[in-house]
Amino acid sequence: MAKPAVPEKSATPHAALQIRPPVSELIGFEVSEASEGHVVVVLQAGTRHFNPMGTVHGGILCDIADAAMGIAFATTLSPGESFTTVELKINFLRPVRNAQLRAAGRVIQRGRTIGYVECEITDENGKLVAKSNSTCLVLRGDRAAGR
Repeated sequence: MAKPAVPEKSATPHAALQIRPPVSELIGFEVSEASEGHVVVVLQAGTRHFNPMGTVHGGILCDIADAAMGIAFATTLSPGESFTTVELKINFLRPVRNAQLRAAGRVIQRGRTIGYVECEITDENGKLVAKSNSTCLVLRGDRAAGR
């Protein structure tokens, strides 16, 4: 696999890596790996994550994919930069019930303004559960203030 295309950046980690996102406490996921352009989020999925059909709700899968991709993209930001997700797509490939889920997000392309990120969600047996991708917009100056 090709190494993510990312710009030069400061050695100072981005603020997004220094705090646990509040949504992670709500849903119950944790960041288990993080390096520049790559993040793994893990979740022990169970009944509290179920939809009415008795499987993990698609929104939960989307949340962990979004978190993995967003945090992976945040690792590429320079001081004074922030970002926002402008598009997110997910394909659900198999139902999940009680499982240890692993969402691996990686930056595929990082330009000055736009980035493209992908994520694969697998279960504890390495079976592919879902695939996702997103497009991120880099914010600078006044647009990044307070983010």
